Amino acid sequence: MNWLKSKPILALAPMADMTDSPFCRVCREVSGQDFVIFREMISAEAVVRNSAKTLAMCRFEDMERPIVIQIFGSNPGVMAEAARIIVDKFHPDGIDVNMGCPVPKITGKSLAGAALMKSPEKAVEIVRALKAEKLGVPISVKTRLGWSKEDEILELAPKLEEAGIDLLSIHGRTKIQGYKGKASWEMITKVKKILSIPVLANGDINSENDIKKCLEITRADGVMIGRGALGNPWIFKAKDRGSVDLKEVIKVVLRHLDWHLERYGEGSVVTFRKHLAWYFKNIPNIKETRKKLLLVSSKEELSGLLHGLL
Repeated sequence: MNWLKSKPILALAPMADMTDSPFCRVCREVSGQDFVIFREMISAEAVVRNSAKTLAMCRFEDMERPIVIQIFGSNPGVMAEAARIIVDKFHPDGIDVNMGCPVPKITGKSLAGAALMKSPEKAVEIVRALKAEKLGVPISVKTRLGWSKEDEILELAPKLEEAGIDLLSIHGRTKIQGYKGKASWEMITKVKKILSIPVLANGDINSENDIKKCLEITRADGVMIGRGALGNPWIFKAKDRGSVDLKEVIKVVLRHLDWHLERYGEGSVVTFRKHLAWYFKNIPNIKETRKKLLLVSSKEELSGLLHGLL
């Protein structure tokens, strides 16, 4: 699958601590091949330092393809070197540059993520350094509308295109907004009009209807789905969470847990709880069970609670 030529392109957004291999495998298993996975962001500095933990985060299973590895950092030389290492070691289907993460530890001292929107020259320098490596895979960027103003993207986007990116994903909020307020699909429309490369719209896409409406409004080449996929790996085959039978949910949750345990070890049920909060977020009449789910510490305990819901 040449994911860049799909129409429309459907993509799983990179989300720190969430879009790891087990979750991506679940999305692929329940929704098929017709979408591209962007994995959680990877520190370029840590890759270059040969951090075993960071390199393990880059590892993926063949079933996850097509897959794009996202990197973050602010040093063009380090970003290019990290991308080269990742492509040579893991052979992903693309490299994505994070220019949208609003978290202070990313935007602060290291001046990475959304902080790059305040330094267009640096952002362009990073893209040019990556393109100079001739990696043989698409180079994309994920950004926001701006640091504090929505229209900042109108200045940055053409510069990124000119520097050579193959695709731009835009979260329809500013860094200052974080995840509050409504995503501006209208501003993404304005960006699409001035670019010739594919544009993916991101933000407030939680259902099949949202996908259709977003594409109609933005005229984008596709959508990138973030929080709308958490607890809802079915969304990529246009199946809304509310239409999924509880038996199917439980089966998928336990499958997801098996892969999570395989990846992180038998004591990792505690770190799986964050997914349970999303899988059972809007299911009615299970308030007490939901509380217990967020305290589970073993597979047996979780399985017992889930089968008690049937």
